[in-house]
Amino acid sequence: MGLKVYNSLHNELEDFEPIQAGKVNMYVCGPTVYNYIHIGNARSVVAFDTIRRYFEYLGYQVNYVSNFTDVDDKLIKAAAEENITVPELADKFIAAYFADTDALNVKRANVNPRATENIPEIIGFIEKLIENGYAYSVDGDVYYRARKFKTYGELGHEDLDTLESGASEHVSAEELNKKEDPIDFALWKNAKGSEISWDSPWGKGRPGWHIECSVMSTKYLGKTFDIHGGGIDLEFPHHENERAQSEAETGQTFVNYWLHNGFVTVGDENQKMSKSLGNFVTVHDLLKKVDPQALRLMMSVTQYRRPIQFTQTAIDEAQTNLKKLQTAYHNLNYRLQDAEGGNDPKIDQEIRQLQADFQDAMDDDFNVANGIAKVYEIAKLGNVYSERSFVFAETIKLIMQKLQQLAAIFGVRLEINNVSDDKVEELIKERNEARKNKDFARSDEIRDELKEQGIIIEDTPQGTRFRRENN
Repeated sequence: MGLKVYNSLHNELEDFEPIQAGKVNMYVCGPTVYNYIHIGNARSVVAFDTIRRYFEYLGYQVNYVSNFTDVDDKLIKAAAEENITVPELADKFIAAYFADTDALNVKRANVNPRATENIPEIIGFIEKLIENGYAYSVDGDVYYRARKFKTYGELGHEDLDTLESGASEHVSAEELNKKEDPIDFALWKNAKGSEISWDSPWGKGRPGWHIECSVMSTKYLGKTFDIHGGGIDLEFPHHENERAQSEAETGQTFVNYWLHNGFVTVGDENQKMSKSLGNFVTVHDLLKKVDPQALRLMMSVTQYRRPIQFTQTAIDEAQTNLKKLQTAYHNLNYRLQDAEGGNDPKIDQEIRQLQADFQDAMDDDFNVANGIAKVYEIAKLGNVYSERSFVFAETIKLIMQKLQQLAAIFGVRLEINNVSDDKVEELIKERNEARKNKDFARSDEIRDELKEQGIIIEDTPQGTRFRRENN
């Protein structure tokens, strides 16, 4: 069948064909670093990390670029409130971003460019737009002539007359007087007072938001690249403006496939997250209470275009499913100690068929819900097989390898802690003796003592074993 992706530009599924065979160039809009990321930000990060991981599973070399917006009105305001500089604020929250996303097992981008590191390129890009007749300067500001770009509004599926009416209502009179057309948007903003700024041909100022991504994406991925991703809230105007700017500057198609992830709603009432409603949740705070692997799994198993309902029930379900995967993996590993050499062709074939079914699901625009169902089936088959009195080592290894490989696409780590713990083994031996002597009080006492240390005792037909809670 081959991989199909839903292109937001055309609102339809399309066969994925990379520009260069075996390689995927991918840009995903990163955060504006004036605060900790919230679960809505994290949803986009996790969704596109999962997509990236699936491309790599298919054998593609992925060049993944995700930016930081490290200067804008929000950073200027927040830095002033904290009485620090804008760069100091940005550094603080970029470090926090990496701490939070590392905890969620998000692979780092090949490049994380910052807007402030690309000011000369941004100025040069704007100069080219002015030269091409797509931009004009007024009193230190520079605006883009949106209507001159013939397909403006096509990505966001917006009507220009409606946009003009909306802009006229929401833009200040001062700004409207500067613009040739209400739908024009800022490329460069004149500095106000002592706020952070850079010298430019139009005076001191700073870049507009949209121009940053045009410059950084084309700088690192070329004039035309495969995939541009981000939240559905960025489709218009941010991505629309990126597309208009970039194609006006290069004269080429900017992006071949536009992918947009759905929103996150909070609570059983399905409310949109907002500070005013008191349901604003940062990942920084959430990770103090929730297993990062469970949070990652919860966000990974909803197809990227669909909304996620963030509830305690969803977290609990993810925690349960995470335990199922971990337990199956450990059950299989335990049986390796008494497995016979060789393999079971019938079980091997079942595993390979489930893997093929998994790929069919994921090839349908990254249908992770159907994909993870196949991973759970592999785990179930592994549990059943590990209960057999006679098992083959190569089949055990195959099931473990496929479980680990496919779970990793969802950001789940399946690992074995091989650290020998003589004390644990001694206590297990003492517990077995207590049970043999019907001293169940001592047996339960040992179990509770180990549980307090994060050690889970499991009695199986093949004997007593232990595992650590985070494995």
